[in-house]
Amino acid sequence: MEARMKNPAYVLSDSLKGIQTIYKAIYQGGTPQELLEIVALRASQINGCSACVHAHVQNLKKSGESDERVGNVAAWREAPYYSDVERAALQLTEAVTRIADRSGDAVPDELWDEVADHFDEQQLSAIILTISMTNFFNRINATIKEPAGQNWG
Repeated sequence: MEARMKNPAYVLSDSLKGIQTIYKAIYQGGTPQELLEIVALRASQINGCSACVHAHVQNLKKSGESDERVGNVAAWREAPYYSDVERAALQLTEAVTRIADRSGDAVPDELWDEVADHFDEQQLSAIILTISMTNFFNRINATIKEPAGQNWG
């Protein structure tokens, strides 16, 4: 598959400054990089973004994550490889990514209370921004048909 066009962030190069600033802030939030990658992988799986799934799998493998942990993110509820902290972040990822599928609050109070028990405000901000930026790139990549192995976001 070939992309329909270059990534819009490269076409409108001033947008890269804002994107880079957001990512810089995310990485200063105190959330472990591996957790942010797991969250991004799960959002990309939900959205069917092969370019981002590929990129996040590669990043997790480079960081030393096991095949079991990387390969079971889509089945995190049933898989024994994730901590309660990771499960809370993955549950939040699914709620935020699937906002349109909900009839009530996008993030129910019970879920918010659970993630707030595990993360401080800066860490939670980093997770929420990671989920949001991943959804952002998933939509761009789906629109332009970015092939796996070519994604930068």
